[in-house]
Amino acid sequence: MSNGTPARTLAFVGSVTRPAPYFQSHGGCGISVLRFDEATGTLTPLSETAGIDNPSYLTVDAAGRYLYATSEVFGWHEGVVTAYRIDPATGALAYLNKQPTRGSIAAHASFDRTGRWLLVANYRIGEDGARPPQALVVYPIEADGGLGAPAASVGHTGQGPNPTRQEGPHPHCALASPDNRHILVADLGIDRIMVYTFDAGTGALAPAAHPFVALAPGSGPRHLAFHPSGRFVYAINELESSVTALAWDAATGALQPLQTVPTLPTAWTGESHCSDVQVSADGRFLYGANRGHDSIFFAAIDAASGRLDPVGHYPTQGATPRQFSLDPSGHFLLVANQDADAVAVLARDATTGALANTGHHAALGTPMCVKLFRYR
Repeated sequence: MSNGTPARTLAFVGSVTRPAPYFQSHGGCGISVLRFDEATGTLTPLSETAGIDNPSYLTVDAAGRYLYATSEVFGWHEGVVTAYRIDPATGALAYLNKQPTRGSIAAHASFDRTGRWLLVANYRIGEDGARPPQALVVYPIEADGGLGAPAASVGHTGQGPNPTRQEGPHPHCALASPDNRHILVADLGIDRIMVYTFDAGTGALAPAAHPFVALAPGSGPRHLAFHPSGRFVYAINELESSVTALAWDAATGALQPLQTVPTLPTAWTGESHCSDVQVSADGRFLYGANRGHDSIFFAAIDAASGRLDPVGHYPTQGATPRQFSLDPSGHFLLVANQDADAVAVLARDATTGALANTGHHAALGTPMCVKLFRYR
């Protein structure tokens, strides 16, 4: 609340609009905006934005003024990232501009800690054309919220032991460190978290003093999350279905693996692949999504050591949880169930970390990503 005005929380959902061989369907409209009621957990549709291809990942700036969407289109030599202005009252999105991503299958976008730069990771499938395929691209945010031409980019080389999924680099997430001096990139294809120094004045990148940490061969690190303390990083490993806890040295950019825990029950024998990972705002719990087992894994975090104590799993009330978000109140977890054509709302106990089904959901074709923002 602010000046007696109730908070207004919006949910932004990107969905698949074009076919790809690794998507079961493509029934989305583009970007949907819904009102999320933090008291009841209900979702109410507000607006839809078409004219964008496969917006598979979304991010909203810290003031809730602008939204940025990466387009993941199979067969394109380069993806694109598109900027929109948000109308908080109606949820309507106004197109600003777009930029090519210098690599195929743009998979993830996030801001540096100043909000002046957008970081995009390109997963890359097949040949990328004449230009060297870029793993990480840095874009300046212009005064009107539009995207400037890339200020910097870097490529990755190498491969992993999985001949189908690790024939080359596959960056899947880029994240700025809490002090904004480094950028971390999870690369599924080479089983590494790459680390770059970052100049927030110019957007420039350079290999860090400790330029990478190698994770278990064939693990496939996909997404990253920092602990609120800034002392630990958590990597969810898509191919191995596990989470690795790492100690973070902000001074040198060094990452030290501490522990790896499975995200699946020991009795599970089916196929499953991890997707997203999040840490609660109070730093007490970690959540990770299993696609196949169709569950949210959760674990308690030891604040002193950063180590994980697995607690359990809860069904996502759908199929193929591509991404999820904790709401601003911390009392709900919203899941984009890609192959159930719905965003499900789970209740969350902030004391125990446990999840429960609210029965609330929003029917949306092939949802890929759900992000929330609270306006005051």
